Amino acid sequence: MFGEISGKLDAALKKIRGHGKISEKNVSEALKDVRIALLEADVNYKVVKQFTEDVKAKALGAGVLSSITPDQQFIKIVFDELRQLMGEGAREIAFASSPPTIVMLVGLQGSGKTTVAAKLAKRFRQKGRNGLLIAADVYRPAAVEQLATLGRSIPVEVYFEKSGAGPVDIAARGVEAARDRTLDYAIVDTAGRLHVDAEMMQELSETKSRIHPHETLLVADGMTGQEAVTIAREFASTVGIDGVVLTKMDGDERGGAALSIKAVTGTPIRYVGVGEKLDALEVFHPERMASRILGMGDVLTLVEKAQDAFDAKAAAKLEHKILKETFTLEDFLEQVKQLKKMGPLQDIVGMIPGFSKIKGVDLDEKAILRVEAVINSMTPGERRVPEIVDGSRRRRIARGSGIRIQDVNRLLRDFEEVRKMLKHVKKGRFGGLMKPFAMG
Repeated sequence: MFGEISGKLDAALKKIRGHGKISEKNVSEALKDVRIALLEADVNYKVVKQFTEDVKAKALGAGVLSSITPDQQFIKIVFDELRQLMGEGAREIAFASSPPTIVMLVGLQGSGKTTVAAKLAKRFRQKGRNGLLIAADVYRPAAVEQLATLGRSIPVEVYFEKSGAGPVDIAARGVEAARDRTLDYAIVDTAGRLHVDAEMMQELSETKSRIHPHETLLVADGMTGQEAVTIAREFASTVGIDGVVLTKMDGDERGGAALSIKAVTGTPIRYVGVGEKLDALEVFHPERMASRILGMGDVLTLVEKAQDAFDAKAAAKLEHKILKETFTLEDFLEQVKQLKKMGPLQDIVGMIPGFSKIKGVDLDEKAILRVEAVINSMTPGERRVPEIVDGSRRRRIARGSGIRIQDVNRLLRDFEEVRKMLKHVKKGRFGGLMKPFAMG
C-alpha cells in the first residue's frame, strides 16, 4: 500500500533532507518533484495544486527558514499537509444509545460491499456485539448466497427474503426484525449497479428515508483512483454519505483515491480493506497513513496487529524459552506462523520506521513458505537439536521440502545466528527473526 508514491516522494524530499539551509530555489525544486509524484499517483490535479501551494507558503515562512533544522521542518510541513489532506483523525462506527445501530452500505457492483458488510460484522462480533446482516442486493446474481455464506463463517445471522421482494422493503423489514430482537446493529447490503444511474440513486434515497441509518458508508474500489473519487462525489451529493470504505488497498501502490477523496468530497475515509480475509479491514488513520507514505513507518498499527496475532500465554512461554536458551526450530516455526497472521510481510515491514529506505532486501513472501517446508520436512529430533542435521539429513530434508540443499544450509546457518542473538535478548518477540525470510 502506497509503495509507489512513497518511493517517489522520498526521492523528491532528498533535495531538502540533510540541508542545513534551505531556500526558495531548492524548495521549489523539491515541490516540483512532489507535484509530479502526486500526479503520477493519480491524485486529483486540483488537490495537488492546492497541496503544493500550501506546503510552499508554509515552508518559506520566516520560522522555517531561520530554524536550526529547516530540512526537518520542511518534511514536518509535508507530513502535516498530507495528514490534513486525508482527514483530521480516525473514527470508528459509534453504537447508538438505542439499538440497533443501523449501517447502510452503498456503492457500485464489484466494489466489495458484500464482503465489507461481513468484515464489519466480524469486527463488531469481536467486540461482543450481536447483530444482523441484511441481504438487500436483489440484482447481483448470488449476492444473497454470498452474504449468507460469509455470515455462517463469522457467525452472524443473515436476513433475506424470497425472490420478488424489492430492496427497499427488504431493508426496512430487516431493520425492523433487528429492532424487535433488540440486536446491537443491523448492516444493510444494498443493491448496486454496474454504473451510477438515476434509478439506483432514487432507490437508495428511498431506502435511506425508510430505515434512517446512523451511518451511510460508500464502498469504493481504491484501485480505480480518480474514478472512485468521482463516484464518491456523486454519492455524496445525491444520497448523502457519512464516510468511505476503500477496498483492495493492499493492491494499490499509488494511493490516488486515498489522497483525494476527503479534499474533493468533504467526506472522510473511515476504513480500508487490505486483503480478502474477513479480518482484513482497518480503521483509516490519516496520521498513520501520512507517516507510512513518507517512509516513517507505522509503529502503532504494527503493535495493534501484533497484539491481535500473538497469544499472550504463548508469548510468555517463548520468553521463558529464550531466557533458558532452549529456543528450537519448532519455536521458530511457531513464530513464523504467528507472523503470517499479521498480514502480508511487505506490509508488516513497511510499518517499521526506515525499513522502506533499506536497499537490497529481498522480501519474498514465498520465502516464508520455503522456511515452513524445510522445518516441516525435519524430524522432531532434528527440530529440537539442529546440530545433528549432517550432510545426508540435509539432502533428505531438501528432497522432502522440494528446495535446494543450499537453502537448507542457509536456514540452519541463519537460525544459529538467531539463537546466538537471543542469548542477549531479555524481552521481545521479533528480534532477528526476519532475516531467514530473505531466502533466495
